[in-house]
Amino acid sequence: MLVPVLLFAFGLVLLIKGGDWFVDGATGIAHRFHVPELLIGATVVSIGTTLPEVMVSATSAVSGHGEIAYGNAIGSIICNTALISALTIAVRPSPVDKKAIRTPILFFVAAAALYMFTAYSTGYFSRATGFLLLLLFFVYMLVVIRQMKGLPPDAQAASETPARSFAADIAWLIIGAVLIAIGADLLVDNGTLIAQGLGVPESVIALTFVALGTSLPELVTAITSLAKGHGALSLGNIIGANLFNLVLVSGVSTVLSPFSIPQNKTLFGCNASLVVDLPLMAFVMALLALPALLRGKLVRAQGILLLLIYAAFCAFQFLS
Repeated sequence: MLVPVLLFAFGLVLLIKGGDWFVDGATGIAHRFHVPELLIGATVVSIGTTLPEVMVSATSAVSGHGEIAYGNAIGSIICNTALISALTIAVRPSPVDKKAIRTPILFFVAAAALYMFTAYSTGYFSRATGFLLLLLFFVYMLVVIRQMKGLPPDAQAASETPARSFAADIAWLIIGAVLIAIGADLLVDNGTLIAQGLGVPESVIALTFVALGTSLPELVTAITSLAKGHGALSLGNIIGANLFNLVLVSGVSTVLSPFSIPQNKTLFGCNASLVVDLPLMAFVMALLALPALLRGKLVRAQGILLLLIYAAFCAFQFLS
C-alpha cells in the first residue's frame, strides 16, 4: 500500500507543477502576441488550472473508470467552492465585481441544468451529452473573446517585453503538458489501487482525494490572492474553474468514453449521488454566487458555513 500512496502523491506533484509550467508557457506566448491580460486570465489561465481535472477524467474514462471521471468533476466543484473559496471568504471577505462574474455564472447555470437533467432523466452520459457540454465551452469562449473586444484601448495595451524567448515558452508548454499527462496517469492508477486496498468505492476517492488534488492550482491561486490582500480575486477563477469542470472536463471524458452514474451508495433507497452529490454541487455554488451577484460582496459567515458543509460532505462520504 505504501508504494501506491507514494506514487499517488508524486502524481499530484507532477500535475500541479505541470499545470504551473503549462500556464507559464501559454501566458508567455499570449503576451508575445499582445493578447490582453484579462483575456489571458479568462481563457488560458482558467483552462490551464483545469488541465489536471481534464487529464485525470479523460484518463479515467478511457481506462474504464467512469466513477473517477464523474466523481472528479463533481468533487472538484464542491471542493473549489466549499473549501478553497470558502477559506478566502472566511479569512478575508471582500467586495466583488458583479459584472466580472456574471457571464461565467450564467454559463455555469446552463451547464449544470443540462448535466443534472441528464443525470436525473437517464443516469447515462452519452457522447451526445458530451458534445453538448463541449459546445457550451466553445460558446462561452467566444462570448468572452467578444466581450474583450469591447474593452477600452488601455486595457488592450501590449504587455511588457517577455522575459523568456519564444522557444522557451514553447518548451514550458510542452513539458507542462507531458508532466500533466504522466501525473494524471499515476493519480488514476494508484488512486484506484488505494481505493481497492481500503475497500473504499472509486467514486468516494474521486469525490474527495482526487478532487482535492486536482484542485490544488485553484488553492494556490486563492492563497496567493489572500496573502496579497486580494481575496476576492480568486472568486472569478473558482467560478470559471467550476464551469470548466462541467463543460470541458465532463465534456471531454464523456465524448471519449460514455458512462453511467456510479451507484456505490444509497440513501433513502435512492442513488446517493443523486440525493447528495449533485444537489450539494448546485447548493454550494448558489450559496457562493447569489450573494456576490445580488449584493456585490462576500461575508465571513458565508465562508464558515461553506466550510462546515464541506466537512459534513467528507464525513458522509467516508462514514456512511
